[in-house]
Amino acid sequence: MDKPRARPSRPWFSSGPTAKRPGWSAQALPHALLGRGIRAPEVVERFAHGLRLTRQVLGVPDSHVLAYVPGSDTGAVEAALWSLLGARPVQVLAFENFGWQWVSDIREHLNLEPEVLEAPWGALPDLSRVDPAKDVVFPWNGTTSGVRVPNADWIAEDREGLAICDATSAAFAMALPWDRLDVVTFSFQKALGGEAGIGVVALSPRAVERLDAHRAPWPIPKVLRLQDDKGFDRKLATGSMINTFSVWTLEDWIDGLEWAQSVGGLDELIRRTDANAAALGEWVERTGWVEPLAEWPETRSTTSVCLKIVDPRVTALDEAGRHAFVRRMKALLEDEGAAFDVESHRNAPAGLRLWCGCTVEVEDVRAATPWLDWVFAVAVEELS
Repeated sequence: MDKPRARPSRPWFSSGPTAKRPGWSAQALPHALLGRGIRAPEVVERFAHGLRLTRQVLGVPDSHVLAYVPGSDTGAVEAALWSLLGARPVQVLAFENFGWQWVSDIREHLNLEPEVLEAPWGALPDLSRVDPAKDVVFPWNGTTSGVRVPNADWIAEDREGLAICDATSAAFAMALPWDRLDVVTFSFQKALGGEAGIGVVALSPRAVERLDAHRAPWPIPKVLRLQDDKGFDRKLATGSMINTFSVWTLEDWIDGLEWAQSVGGLDELIRRTDANAAALGEWVERTGWVEPLAEWPETRSTTSVCLKIVDPRVTALDEAGRHAFVRRMKALLEDEGAAFDVESHRNAPAGLRLWCGCTVEVEDVRAATPWLDWVFAVAVEELS
């Protein structure tokens, strides 16, 4: 097979940190507040401005409060688990790596016994088993499996428990039904191509009520603490920080939000994401050696698109051999500058994962697919 001639202009398909927005430049970021104290009024106001822009672009209702949390989305989820759980029984949807991580943390560190609703890679648990009397923890979009929940109809409007949603690879790329979600977490490093290290948590009035009334029986580390001695720490909703955050990272986040507004807001971000996923999907449909990891079309991610290799020459290999095959494809792609970071998550089945979020250009997705065919052909030839 001949080597393709054209390469993607922006060959960045990592699932986090994701591609910067088109036209991004470090020179565009303000420098005035670098080196200032993190509690300086001007700095606190800039962080508050970032929360306001986040609310505007994402469409968070006024009823919900927003706060920054250290540790990217992982920190935001952990803060929710440590601060909110224990008041009711809890269920966890485990259908990819991070769902199982939340199960482990709840069991081993909070000493709770969650009911685990699990499914194999590529599938969803039985959502009809979700109990509205219990708290439920789940990813909206499984970043490591390419599987997403199709809607929120399974979350009861009159639920007694809290719906705690890890939305890091769904926010800014998929419509989120805020009336069904009590806690929504995401990070700078996903859909808008921000830098890593800071997470965001959106709390519904029911979640704030829980924070005001419930005290966890375990000690909570400072960097995960959403409460003060009166309940929910309301200073966090004003741009105040739990600990010292990077002002540069915040300015980069604001830059991404301003770009999102300039191109048309959330509707355009979703449209761009859908177009990218559709372009990759068209190639998958006509390509015999690869299939979506997600079993059902309505549950397939449009951001972290995960693919499995179904060619018998590869499926005949043992697990280590399949992972080695994917690493060879990755090396060939990166040596050519054709696509970076397209391997599956280290804990997922061996395969490919391409980020198709809004900061990726559809022309680059299309330009990458001939290279996927070429590196597959080269790697298969090397097996013989």
